[in-house]
Amino acid sequence: MAEPLIENVSDTSFWIAHLRAVETERADALFRDPFAGRLAGERGAQIAAAMPMSRVIAWTVAIRTCIIDDYINFAIGEGVDSVLNLGAGLDTRPYRMNLPASLNWIEADYPHIIDYKERVLASERTRCRLERVQIDLADLSQRRRLFERVNAQTKKMLVITEGVIPYLSTGEAASLADDLRTLDHAGLWVVDYLHPEMMKYRQRKGMGRAMQKASFKFAPADWFGFFREHGWQAKEIRYVAEEAERLGRPISLPAPMRIAMTIGLHLLPQTRRKALQEFMGYVLLEPSSPYNMASNPLPGEIDEQE
Repeated sequence: MAEPLIENVSDTSFWIAHLRAVETERADALFRDPFAGRLAGERGAQIAAAMPMSRVIAWTVAIRTCIIDDYINFAIGEGVDSVLNLGAGLDTRPYRMNLPASLNWIEADYPHIIDYKERVLASERTRCRLERVQIDLADLSQRRRLFERVNAQTKKMLVITEGVIPYLSTGEAASLADDLRTLDHAGLWVVDYLHPEMMKYRQRKGMGRAMQKASFKFAPADWFGFFREHGWQAKEIRYVAEEAERLGRPISLPAPMRIAMTIGLHLLPQTRRKALQEFMGYVLLEPSSPYNMASNPLPGEIDEQE
């Protein structure tokens, strides 16, 4: 049996960049990312071709990109002067978005991803101030030093963890949430939301096998309750299916499958139908108040729960 193309979580960034390039080439593209194809290269195309759920994933990436772009614009309007993009991968927003020149954008990721990105985009100009940080975010001392430095240099910060939290264990996500909550200037945080039904669907469609070396781990019984326990509450949530409807971009499926899905949805109980419509989204979190840090275990001391 052939070895899986995804050897680690970093490999997914090539795949996602390829899907942004595919969207960019559409006549009715929801956004334009002229750098995505160059960054994705052949590796991104190979991974995309080998993955199950290809239509669903491509559609999801297009919609999620629009959602997060909107969150960034909203955050800037709310006075955010710094963006901390954790696990930034091959994201190109500092190059492609119309951002204030005064905005400080900090990308943090593994050294090999940062080095690769700097080589490929060496001749390109950013729209804002960009700093890249080579770091293993699982290293608590490195991470906390970065957080403290950025926090001291900003008035209001937006944190982005696009496609990061699903790969963390419950303990790792709790540690990260607690570390971010200690920062008095971290005002907003963008996080992926996956309904338990979506996690089950991924498994049925073979995503677990295809991504066994980069599997999804984060599956708390109460997603919103988990973040409330660690000092964060939802300011806004945008569900992918609802946002796709607003953008006029329904998922592209063969006609028989689309008809069967439409009929099936109408036959389901309302609670089940609602769960499917809210299967995935992106949440804009804000610090909850009051929050007693002493009531939570120290970051790094939380037992990991799979």
